[in-house]
Amino acid sequence: MSDAPADRQENSSSGQHGSKMSASTRSTLLGAMFLMATSAIGPGFITQTTTFTVQLGSAFAFAIAVSILIDIALQLNVWRVIGVSGRRAQELGNLVLPGLGWFMAALLGIGGLVFNVGNISGAGLGTDAMLGVDPRIGAPVSAAIAIGLFLSKRAGLAIDRAVIVLGLIMILLTTYIAVSSGPPVGTALKNVVLPEEVSFLAITTLIGGTIGGYIVYAGAHRLLDSGISGAEHVRTITRGSITGIIITGVMRVVLFLAILGVVSGGADLEEGNQAASAFNQAAGEVGLRVFGIVLWAASISSVIGASYTTVSFVTSRTGTSERTRSLLVCGFIAVTTLIFLSIGTAPTTLLVFAGAFNGLLLPIGIGVLLWVATRRADLLNGYSYPTWLLGIGWAAWLLTLYLAVNSVGPVIELFA
Repeated sequence: MSDAPADRQENSSSGQHGSKMSASTRSTLLGAMFLMATSAIGPGFITQTTTFTVQLGSAFAFAIAVSILIDIALQLNVWRVIGVSGRRAQELGNLVLPGLGWFMAALLGIGGLVFNVGNISGAGLGTDAMLGVDPRIGAPVSAAIAIGLFLSKRAGLAIDRAVIVLGLIMILLTTYIAVSSGPPVGTALKNVVLPEEVSFLAITTLIGGTIGGYIVYAGAHRLLDSGISGAEHVRTITRGSITGIIITGVMRVVLFLAILGVVSGGADLEEGNQAASAFNQAAGEVGLRVFGIVLWAASISSVIGASYTTVSFVTSRTGTSERTRSLLVCGFIAVTTLIFLSIGTAPTTLLVFAGAFNGLLLPIGIGVLLWVATRRADLLNGYSYPTWLLGIGWAAWLLTLYLAVNSVGPVIELFA
Protein backbone atom coordinates (compact mmCIF):
# COMPACT_ATOMS: atom_id res chain seq x y z
CA MET A 1 0.00 0.00 0.00
CA SER A 2 2.95 2.28 0.49
CA ASP A 3 4.41 2.59 -3.03
CA ALA A 4 7.61 2.27 -0.99
CA PRO A 5 10.20 1.29 -3.63
CA ALA A 6 9.58 4.42 -5.69
CA ASP A 7 9.54 6.57 -2.58
CA ARG A 8 12.79 5.11 -1.26
CA GLN A 9 14.52 5.73 -4.57
CA GLU A 10 13.32 9.34 -4.59
CA ASN A 11 14.29 9.80 -0.94
CA SER A 12 17.81 8.57 -1.62
CA SER A 13 18.11 11.20 -4.32
CA SER A 14 16.67 13.81 -1.93
CA GLY A 15 19.27 12.94 0.71
CA GLN A 16 22.10 13.32 -1.83
CA HIS A 17 20.96 16.76 -2.89
CA GLY A 18 20.63 18.30 0.59
CA SER A 19 17.42 20.19 1.12
CA LYS A 20 16.05 19.68 -2.39
CA MET A 21 12.85 17.68 -2.10
CA SER A 22 11.57 15.50 -4.95
CA ALA A 23 8.00 15.70 -6.20
CA SER A 24 7.37 12.17 -4.90
CA THR A 25 8.63 13.06 -1.41
CA ARG A 26 6.51 16.22 -1.34
CA SER A 27 3.45 14.23 -2.31
CA THR A 28 4.15 11.62 0.37
CA LEU A 29 4.73 14.30 3.00
CA LEU A 30 1.46 16.03 2.10
CA GLY A 31 -0.34 12.70 2.34
CA ALA A 32 1.13 11.98 5.78
CA MET A 33 0.24 15.46 7.04
CA PHE A 34 -3.33 15.25 5.82
CA LEU A 35 -3.72 11.65 7.04
CA MET A 36 -2.86 12.83 10.55
CA ALA A 37 -5.02 15.96 10.23
CA THR A 38 -8.09 14.28 8.75
CA SER A 39 -7.81 11.39 11.24
CA ALA A 40 -8.28 14.02 13.95
CA ILE A 41 -11.15 15.74 12.14
CA GLY A 42 -13.90 13.19 12.69
CA PRO A 43 -17.51 13.31 13.93
CA GLY A 44 -16.27 13.77 17.50
CA PHE A 45 -14.12 16.73 16.42
CA ILE A 46 -17.18 18.49 15.00
CA THR A 47 -19.26 17.75 18.11
CA GLN A 48 -16.51 18.88 20.52
CA THR A 49 -15.89 22.13 18.70
CA THR A 50 -19.58 22.96 18.48
CA THR A 51 -20.28 22.14 22.14
CA PHE A 52 -17.42 24.25 23.51
CA THR A 53 -18.21 27.15 21.17
CA VAL A 54 -21.79 27.22 22.46
CA GLN A 55 -20.56 27.03 26.08
CA LEU A 56 -17.61 29.44 25.95
CA GLY A 57 -18.33 31.71 22.98
CA SER A 58 -15.35 33.83 21.91
CA ALA A 59 -13.33 32.65 24.94
CA PHE A 60 -12.98 29.25 23.24
CA ALA A 61 -10.35 30.89 20.98
CA PHE A 62 -7.85 30.76 23.87
CA ALA A 63 -8.39 27.02 24.41
CA ILE A 64 -7.87 26.38 20.70
CA ALA A 65 -4.61 28.38 20.61
CA VAL A 66 -3.14 26.69 23.72
CA SER A 67 -4.13 23.20 22.56
CA ILE A 68 -2.46 23.75 19.17
CA LEU A 69 0.83 24.74 20.86
CA ILE A 70 0.77 21.67 23.12
CA ASP A 71 -0.19 19.40 20.21
CA ILE A 72 2.80 20.70 18.24
CA ALA A 73 5.16 20.01 21.18
CA LEU A 74 3.99 16.40 21.40
CA GLN A 75 3.74 15.76 17.67
CA LEU A 76 7.25 17.12 17.05
CA ASN A 77 8.67 14.48 19.39
CA VAL A 78 6.51 11.59 18.19
CA TRP A 79 7.27 12.12 14.51
CA ARG A 80 10.99 12.73 15.11
CA VAL A 81 11.57 9.63 17.25
CA ILE A 82 9.60 7.36 14.91
CA GLY A 83 11.07 8.95 11.78
CA VAL A 84 14.72 8.97 12.89
CA SER A 85 14.59 5.46 14.40
CA GLY A 86 12.80 4.01 11.37
CA ARG A 87 10.60 1.94 13.70
CA ARG A 88 6.90 2.05 14.48
CA ALA A 89 5.74 3.05 17.95
CA GLN A 90 4.91 -0.49 19.09
CA GLU A 91 8.27 -1.79 17.82
CA LEU A 92 10.04 0.81 19.95
CA GLY A 93 7.81 -0.15 22.88
CA ASN A 94 8.87 -3.79 22.65
CA LEU A 95 12.53 -2.78 22.51
CA VAL A 96 12.18 -0.60 25.61
CA LEU A 97 10.32 -3.33 27.54
CA PRO A 98 9.37 -6.71 26.02
CA GLY A 99 5.61 -6.90 25.54
CA LEU A 100 5.01 -3.18 26.09
CA GLY A 101 4.53 -2.59 22.37
CA TRP A 102 1.87 -5.29 22.16
CA PHE A 103 0.12 -3.78 25.18
CA MET A 104 0.08 -0.44 23.32
CA ALA A 105 -1.30 -2.22 20.25
CA ALA A 106 -4.07 -3.84 22.31
CA LEU A 107 -5.17 -0.51 23.78
CA LEU A 108 -5.13 1.16 20.38
CA GLY A 109 -6.93 -1.76 18.72
CA ILE A 110 -9.84 -1.68 21.18
CA GLY A 111 -10.21 2.09 20.92
CA GLY A 112 -9.80 2.07 17.14
CA LEU A 113 -12.45 -0.63 16.67
CA VAL A 114 -15.11 1.17 18.69
CA PHE A 115 -14.36 4.63 17.34
CA ASN A 116 -14.38 3.34 13.78
CA VAL A 117 -17.95 2.19 14.33
CA GLY A 118 -18.63 5.81 15.26
CA ASN A 119 -16.84 6.98 12.11
CA ILE A 120 -18.92 4.64 9.95
CA SER A 121 -22.04 5.92 11.69
CA GLY A 122 -20.94 9.51 10.97
CA ALA A 123 -20.48 8.70 7.29
CA GLY A 124 -24.04 7.38 7.18
CA LEU A 125 -25.40 10.49 8.88
CA GLY A 126 -23.39 12.59 6.44
CA THR A 127 -25.00 10.95 3.41
CA ASP A 128 -28.40 11.54 5.01
CA ALA A 129 -27.77 15.29 5.51
CA MET A 130 -26.04 15.61 2.15
CA LEU A 131 -28.32 13.60 -0.13
CA GLY A 132 -31.21 12.35 2.00
CA VAL A 133 -29.90 8.78 1.79
CA ASP A 134 -30.76 6.39 4.62
CA PRO A 135 -27.70 6.12 6.93
CA ARG A 136 -27.94 2.30 6.82
CA ILE A 137 -27.39 2.54 3.08
CA GLY A 138 -24.98 5.47 3.05
CA ALA A 139 -22.69 3.93 5.70
CA PRO A 140 -21.87 0.67 3.86
CA VAL A 141 -21.53 2.53 0.54
CA SER A 142 -19.05 4.89 2.19
CA ALA A 143 -17.19 1.92 3.67
CA ALA A 144 -17.04 0.32 0.22
CA ILE A 145 -15.45 3.50 -1.16
CA ALA A 146 -12.77 3.36 1.55
CA ILE A 147 -12.15 -0.33 0.87
CA GLY A 148 -11.84 0.43 -2.85
CA LEU A 149 -9.06 2.92 -2.13
CA PHE A 150 -7.06 0.33 -0.18
CA LEU A 151 -7.56 -2.31 -2.88
CA SER A 152 -6.42 -0.07 -5.75
CA LYS A 153 -3.14 -0.90 -7.50
CA ARG A 154 -1.34 2.14 -6.10
CA ALA A 155 -3.14 2.26 -2.77
CA GLY A 156 -0.57 4.49 -1.08
CA LEU A 157 -0.95 7.19 -3.71
CA ALA A 158 -4.74 6.81 -3.71
CA ILE A 159 -4.91 7.23 0.08
CA ASP A 160 -2.60 10.25 0.03
CA ARG A 161 -4.65 12.01 -2.64
CA ALA A 162 -7.99 11.09 -1.04
CA VAL A 163 -7.15 12.53 2.39
CA ILE A 164 -5.69 15.70 0.82
CA VAL A 165 -8.84 16.29 -1.26
CA LEU A 166 -11.17 15.48 1.66
CA GLY A 167 -9.23 17.79 3.97
CA LEU A 168 -9.35 20.69 1.54
CA ILE A 169 -13.07 20.17 0.90
CA MET A 170 -13.82 20.33 4.63
CA ILE A 171 -11.76 23.48 5.18
CA LEU A 172 -13.10 25.35 2.12
CA LEU A 173 -16.77 24.53 2.74
CA THR A 174 -16.56 25.33 6.45
CA THR A 175 -14.84 28.61 5.60
CA TYR A 176 -17.82 29.43 3.37
CA ILE A 177 -20.18 28.85 6.31
CA ALA A 178 -17.93 30.93 8.59
CA VAL A 179 -18.09 33.86 6.18
CA SER A 180 -21.87 33.44 5.85
CA SER A 181 -22.41 33.45 9.62
CA GLY A 182 -20.50 36.71 10.15
CA PRO A 183 -18.58 35.86 13.35
CA PRO A 184 -17.08 38.55 15.65
CA VAL A 185 -13.49 37.88 14.54
CA GLY A 186 -12.07 40.83 16.49
CA THR A 187 -13.52 39.59 19.77
CA ALA A 188 -12.23 36.08 19.08
CA LEU A 189 -8.71 37.41 18.38
CA LYS A 190 -8.77 39.43 21.60
CA ASN A 191 -9.67 36.29 23.54
CA VAL A 192 -6.62 34.48 22.18
CA VAL A 193 -4.41 36.66 24.42
CA LEU A 194 -6.92 38.05 26.93
CA PRO A 195 -9.50 35.30 27.46
CA GLU A 196 -12.74 36.17 29.19
CA GLU A 197 -12.80 32.61 30.55
CA VAL A 198 -10.18 29.83 30.71
CA SER A 199 -11.48 26.27 30.51
CA PHE A 200 -8.82 23.67 31.30
CA LEU A 201 -11.39 20.99 30.49
CA ALA A 202 -11.77 22.39 26.97
CA ILE A 203 -7.98 22.49 26.46
CA THR A 204 -7.41 18.92 27.61
CA THR A 205 -10.42 17.65 25.64
CA LEU A 206 -9.13 19.27 22.46
CA ILE A 207 -5.66 17.78 22.96
CA GLY A 208 -7.10 14.32 23.49
CA GLY A 209 -9.35 14.72 20.45
CA THR A 210 -6.53 15.96 18.22
CA ILE A 211 -3.70 13.54 19.10
CA GLY A 212 -5.33 10.90 21.29
CA GLY A 213 -5.26 7.19 20.51
CA TYR A 214 -4.16 6.27 17.01
CA ILE A 215 -4.17 9.85 15.64
CA VAL A 216 -0.74 10.90 16.92
CA TYR A 217 0.90 7.96 15.10
CA ALA A 218 -1.04 8.08 11.82
CA GLY A 219 1.18 10.47 9.86
CA ALA A 220 4.48 9.20 11.26
CA HIS A 221 3.65 5.58 10.39
CA ARG A 222 2.58 6.67 6.91
CA LEU A 223 5.98 8.34 6.38
CA LEU A 224 7.76 5.14 7.43
CA ASP A 225 5.68 3.01 5.08
CA SER A 226 6.64 5.39 2.28
CA GLY A 227 10.34 4.92 2.97
CA ILE A 228 11.02 8.30 4.60
CA SER A 229 13.16 7.67 7.70
CA GLY A 230 16.55 8.46 9.15
CA ALA A 231 18.30 11.53 10.54
CA GLU A 232 18.89 12.88 7.03
CA HIS A 233 15.14 13.51 6.78
CA VAL A 234 14.74 15.40 10.07
CA ARG A 235 13.80 18.63 8.30
CA THR A 236 11.09 16.87 6.30
CA ILE A 237 9.79 15.05 9.36
CA THR A 238 9.68 18.26 11.41
CA ARG A 239 7.87 20.15 8.66
CA GLY A 240 5.29 17.40 8.38
CA SER A 241 4.60 17.14 12.11
CA ILE A 242 4.02 20.88 12.54
CA THR A 243 2.01 21.36 9.37
CA GLY A 244 -0.27 18.42 10.18
CA ILE A 245 -1.28 20.05 13.47
CA ILE A 246 -1.69 23.44 11.77
CA ILE A 247 -4.05 21.91 9.17
CA THR A 248 -6.14 20.48 11.99
CA GLY A 249 -5.99 23.85 13.77
CA VAL A 250 -7.19 25.70 10.68
CA MET A 251 -10.21 23.41 10.45
CA ARG A 252 -10.88 23.87 14.16
CA VAL A 253 -10.69 27.67 13.82
CA VAL A 254 -13.00 27.97 10.79
CA LEU A 255 -15.52 25.59 12.37
CA PHE A 256 -15.35 27.60 15.60
CA LEU A 257 -15.94 30.84 13.69
CA ALA A 258 -18.81 29.32 11.72
CA ILE A 259 -20.61 28.26 14.92
CA LEU A 260 -19.64 31.44 16.78
CA GLY A 261 -21.19 33.64 14.12
CA VAL A 262 -24.53 31.91 14.61
CA VAL A 263 -24.59 31.73 18.42
CA SER A 264 -23.27 35.29 18.89
CA GLY A 265 -26.29 36.47 16.93
CA GLY A 266 -28.55 34.98 19.59
CA ALA A 267 -29.70 31.91 17.67
CA ASP A 268 -30.82 28.83 19.59
CA LEU A 269 -29.37 25.59 18.24
CA GLU A 270 -31.23 22.29 18.26
CA GLU A 271 -30.00 20.14 21.14
CA GLY A 272 -29.91 16.94 19.09
CA ASN A 273 -27.55 18.22 16.40
CA GLN A 274 -26.16 21.65 17.18
CA ALA A 275 -23.61 21.66 14.35
CA ALA A 276 -26.18 20.87 11.65
CA SER A 277 -28.50 23.49 13.14
CA ALA A 278 -25.75 26.13 13.05
CA PHE A 279 -24.88 25.39 9.40
CA ASN A 280 -28.59 25.51 8.55
CA GLN A 281 -29.10 28.88 10.25
CA ALA A 282 -25.96 30.31 8.64
CA ALA A 283 -26.82 29.39 5.05
CA GLY A 284 -30.29 27.84 4.96
CA GLU A 285 -30.86 24.64 2.99
CA VAL A 286 -27.47 25.01 1.29
CA GLY A 287 -25.86 25.16 4.72
CA LEU A 288 -27.49 21.88 5.73
CA ARG A 289 -26.19 20.18 2.56
CA VAL A 290 -22.74 21.64 3.19
CA PHE A 291 -22.85 20.21 6.72
CA GLY A 292 -23.63 16.81 5.25
CA ILE A 293 -20.62 17.01 2.93
CA VAL A 294 -18.31 18.14 5.76
CA LEU A 295 -19.58 15.43 8.13
CA TRP A 296 -19.20 12.75 5.44
CA ALA A 297 -15.70 13.91 4.49
CA ALA A 298 -14.68 14.05 8.17
CA SER A 299 -16.08 10.59 8.82
CA ILE A 300 -14.71 8.78 5.76
CA SER A 301 -11.24 10.29 6.21
CA SER A 302 -11.29 9.17 9.85
CA VAL A 303 -12.33 5.68 8.71
CA ILE A 304 -9.24 5.65 6.47
CA GLY A 305 -6.94 6.96 9.20
CA ALA A 306 -8.25 4.76 12.01
CA SER A 307 -8.19 1.59 9.91
CA TYR A 308 -4.75 2.21 8.43
CA THR A 309 -3.11 3.12 11.76
CA THR A 310 -4.77 0.35 13.79
CA VAL A 311 -3.52 -2.27 11.35
CA SER A 312 -0.04 -0.69 11.35
CA PHE A 313 0.13 -1.51 15.08
CA VAL A 314 -0.43 -5.25 14.56
CA THR A 315 1.70 -5.79 11.45
CA SER A 316 5.38 -5.50 10.64
CA ARG A 317 6.72 -3.00 8.11
CA THR A 318 9.28 -5.53 6.88
CA GLY A 319 7.65 -8.87 7.72
CA THR A 320 4.13 -8.22 6.41
CA SER A 321 3.48 -7.85 2.68
CA GLU A 322 1.71 -4.78 1.32
CA ARG A 323 -1.10 -6.99 0.01
CA THR A 324 -1.66 -8.57 3.42
CA ARG A 325 -1.72 -5.18 5.15
CA SER A 326 -4.24 -3.82 2.65
CA LEU A 327 -6.49 -6.88 3.09
CA LEU A 328 -6.33 -6.53 6.88
CA VAL A 329 -7.32 -2.86 6.60
CA CYS A 330 -10.25 -3.79 4.36
CA GLY A 331 -11.27 -6.51 6.81
CA PHE A 332 -11.15 -4.02 9.68
CA ILE A 333 -13.42 -1.60 7.79
CA ALA A 334 -15.81 -4.42 6.87
CA VAL A 335 -16.06 -5.67 10.47
CA THR A 336 -16.75 -2.20 11.91
CA THR A 337 -19.37 -1.64 9.20
CA LEU A 338 -21.12 -4.92 10.08
CA ILE A 339 -21.10 -3.91 13.75
CA PHE A 340 -22.70 -0.57 12.84
CA LEU A 341 -25.39 -2.29 10.75
CA SER A 342 -26.09 -4.66 13.65
CA ILE A 343 -26.41 -2.07 16.42
CA GLY A 344 -27.13 1.16 14.51
CA THR A 345 -24.34 3.20 16.08
CA ALA A 346 -21.54 2.98 18.59
CA PRO A 347 -23.29 3.02 22.00
CA THR A 348 -22.30 5.94 24.22
CA THR A 349 -21.05 3.54 26.90
CA LEU A 350 -18.65 1.88 24.47
CA LEU A 351 -17.43 5.22 23.11
CA VAL A 352 -16.63 6.42 26.63
CA PHE A 353 -14.91 3.11 27.39
CA ALA A 354 -12.85 3.37 24.20
CA GLY A 355 -12.02 6.95 25.11
CA ALA A 356 -10.50 5.67 28.34
CA PHE A 357 -8.25 3.32 26.38
CA ASN A 358 -7.18 6.18 24.13
CA GLY A 359 -6.50 8.30 27.19
CA LEU A 360 -4.33 5.55 28.67
CA LEU A 361 -2.43 5.01 25.44
CA LEU A 362 -1.45 8.67 25.10
CA PRO A 363 0.92 8.95 28.10
CA ILE A 364 2.20 5.38 27.68
CA GLY A 365 3.00 5.75 23.98
CA ILE A 366 4.46 9.24 24.21
CA GLY A 367 6.35 8.28 27.38
CA VAL A 368 7.97 5.37 25.53
CA LEU A 369 9.05 7.61 22.64
CA LEU A 370 10.42 10.30 24.96
CA TRP A 371 12.32 7.62 26.90
CA VAL A 372 13.89 6.45 23.65
CA ALA A 373 14.87 10.04 22.85
CA THR A 374 16.28 10.54 26.36
CA ARG A 375 18.01 7.24 27.16
CA ARG A 376 18.18 5.04 24.05
CA ALA A 377 20.38 6.84 21.52
CA ASP A 378 21.23 3.38 20.13
CA LEU A 379 17.68 3.12 18.77
CA LEU A 380 18.12 6.51 17.08
CA ASN A 381 21.27 5.35 15.31
CA GLY A 382 23.43 7.76 17.31
CA TYR A 383 21.32 10.82 16.48
CA SER A 384 21.87 13.68 18.96
CA TYR A 385 18.38 14.59 20.13
CA PRO A 386 17.79 18.32 20.82
CA THR A 387 17.56 19.08 24.55
CA TRP A 388 14.99 21.84 24.03
CA LEU A 389 12.71 19.43 22.19
CA LEU A 390 12.95 16.90 25.01
CA GLY A 391 12.14 19.64 27.51
CA ILE A 392 8.89 20.70 25.87
CA GLY A 393 8.04 17.07 25.17
CA TRP A 394 8.28 15.98 28.82
CA ALA A 395 6.42 19.10 29.95
CA ALA A 396 3.56 18.31 27.55
CA TRP A 397 3.69 14.64 28.61
CA LEU A 398 2.70 15.66 32.13
CA LEU A 399 -0.55 16.98 30.69
CA THR A 400 -1.21 13.62 29.03
CA LEU A 401 -1.18 12.07 32.51
CA TYR A 402 -3.98 14.45 33.46
CA LEU A 403 -5.85 13.38 30.32
CA ALA A 404 -5.42 9.73 31.29
CA VAL A 405 -6.92 10.31 34.75
CA ASN A 406 -9.82 12.21 33.21
CA SER A 407 -10.48 9.45 30.68
CA VAL A 408 -10.60 6.68 33.28
CA GLY A 409 -12.90 8.57 35.68
CA PRO A 410 -16.05 8.50 33.48
CA VAL A 411 -15.65 4.74 32.97
CA ILE A 412 -15.48 4.12 36.72
CA GLU A 413 -18.67 6.20 37.13
CA LEU A 414 -20.38 4.26 34.31
CA PHE A 415 -19.83 0.87 35.89
CA ALA A 416 -19.98 1.90 39.56
